[in-house]
Amino acid sequence: MIWLTWRQFRVQFLVVTSVILAAAIILLVTGPGLLDSYHRLTDSFLQSLGYERLNPLLYIVGQVLLYAVPPVIGAFWGAPLISRELETGTHRLAWSQSVSRHRWLATKLGLTGLAAVAITGVLSLAVTWWADPIDDAVNAGQNSNVYLPRMFPAVFSARGLVPIGYAAFAFALGVAVGLVIRRTLVALAVTLAAVILVQVLAPTLIRPHLMAPTESYLTVSLDNLRGFMLSGDTQPPQVKAIEVASGSVAAWKLSDQTVDKNGNKVSTLPTWMIDCEPGPPNATPRIPSSKAAACFQRLADEGYRQHIKYFGADKFWALQWREFGFFLALALLLSGFSFWRIRRDLS
Repeated sequence: MIWLTWRQFRVQFLVVTSVILAAAIILLVTGPGLLDSYHRLTDSFLQSLGYERLNPLLYIVGQVLLYAVPPVIGAFWGAPLISRELETGTHRLAWSQSVSRHRWLATKLGLTGLAAVAITGVLSLAVTWWADPIDDAVNAGQNSNVYLPRMFPAVFSARGLVPIGYAAFAFALGVAVGLVIRRTLVALAVTLAAVILVQVLAPTLIRPHLMAPTESYLTVSLDNLRGFMLSGDTQPPQVKAIEVASGSVAAWKLSDQTVDKNGNKVSTLPTWMIDCEPGPPNATPRIPSSKAAACFQRLADEGYRQHIKYFGADKFWALQWREFGFFLALALLLSGFSFWRIRRDLS
């Protein structure tokens, strides 16, 4: 069964593996140079990358590959694994050769699933190791419009363990969908769409609930003010919401709400808050007018504060392990469903 599974799977495996290994080799070759620049340039490291082409390109390509691998594995490795056999009827040949259904499925799931996890792990390890100097520089407070903190959703899913969990889930989902639909092309399309949808929704519907965020209450000031959301249909404009910095470098902020002195969320902000608007955000130095200074003081005196929920940079690996475990558990459940399905519902 192992040899037969390999014969059926080798083309998809070699195509995906060739791309991933080529990317991993490029990262391994260029990584030491990037690390040397980090140690040599220290505080101007991210600024220096703005004058380069290769390293910023590799940073983006690495993230794109880690987002692309789980849907590709689910659609092209998982979905056809069983559905193609059911569609062509070749599964009956294996089942008539004293090979049980469970052994047949276990061999296919085990060999192909382990390959999916291993190859995604190699790519994620290479990208995480290569991007480590950039992530350290961002976490140390170096400013950049290109490189985001690794806690941010766009980067978090392309680092560490999470891509491996996504790959295992995508593969198991593809197998289960193929068993239900029994049509290769349809199962491929459904799996591809479902995995991409999960990747898009996970940062808002799953990740914030995996562990308790840090909460804090901040008094609004010129130093922590990041912006106003204004209503454009009134004159003078009505302040709809205030945004402040969390006070934790490289943190991922989940919510930022204005509360009154009793801690209750304020649904309608007072009209006088427009006076806190300190002027153009790029003005240097950013000095508040006397009206703005009086407005900030009034905010503090009347007890208005910002209620912040965020995940600090130090929560990165704890959150990585939880999200990895969540999707690995889903993969095991889907695999269990596949064993149940092949035993009960297939003649």
